[in-house]
Amino acid sequence: MPNAPQTHALRDAAAVDPLGNGRYAVNLSEQYTVVGRPNGGYLQCVLANAALAEAAAQGGPHVHATAVTTNFIGAPELGPAVVVATVRRIGRGASFVHIALEQNGAITNESLITLGTLSERSAPRYHDAVPPILPPLEDCPRSEPNGVINILGAQDQRLDPACTTFARGEISKKAEIRGWMRLDDGQSQWDAWSLLFASDALPPATFPIGSTGWVPTLQLSSYVRSIPSSEWLKVRQWCVVIEDGLVDERCELFDDRDQLVASASQLAMVRFNNPTE
Repeated sequence: MPNAPQTHALRDAAAVDPLGNGRYAVNLSEQYTVVGRPNGGYLQCVLANAALAEAAAQGGPHVHATAVTTNFIGAPELGPAVVVATVRRIGRGASFVHIALEQNGAITNESLITLGTLSERSAPRYHDAVPPILPPLEDCPRSEPNGVINILGAQDQRLDPACTTFARGEISKKAEIRGWMRLDDGQSQWDAWSLLFASDALPPATFPIGSTGWVPTLQLSSYVRSIPSSEWLKVRQWCVVIEDGLVDERCELFDDRDQLVASASQLAMVRFNNPTE
């Protein structure tokens, strides 16, 4: 796929082409970058595509990636790369696939992916997650792409103004970002697969308390629990603890039923403009 055109649609930008023997070609898109590097949620969509394709090629019955845990060993460059998929087990209730993203002979990302099949008619037997309380959509300005955060061109992201005072130089005591999010890639709405992108599409929750823009992810785990029923999602991302230059961050996504459709946990490195404060 070296000459594949860049595309705005997430499905196209994350597409993989089989090369045989569990290997898949991908062309990493500039449309899904943050500061020039592929976004972690976008990469998980790429890796999930390869896992689903390889499991299906070996007779697997599952159609959804329900859990993806990725180590970010290095930052891949834009353009051609190869995904290597190794099926660990095909089961009735779940299947398991190991994935490695390779570029220039080195592994940049490595994932363990659990596959399953979610039902559109399912309802939670127990639900203790609480959706964020948000202002109306019209009171939350859209975050516009600025040539640095290109993923904003593929989503309509409306953040609660109470969480974005950092953009005006004001430091908060609460490390939290919340808002509304709609997939706006010109092709589709949220589904179980694209929730992997949504789970890493908000700004870092360290921004309100004064971190720099340097917050590289070391590990990201995303869990898809339900097929979303709405165009808009309510999203909350917050820090659990920041210590020794590392942040433990969580994210939860809810649809219009106030049902938790996906969640994520990540470990990232972080720096602050005033490290002594």
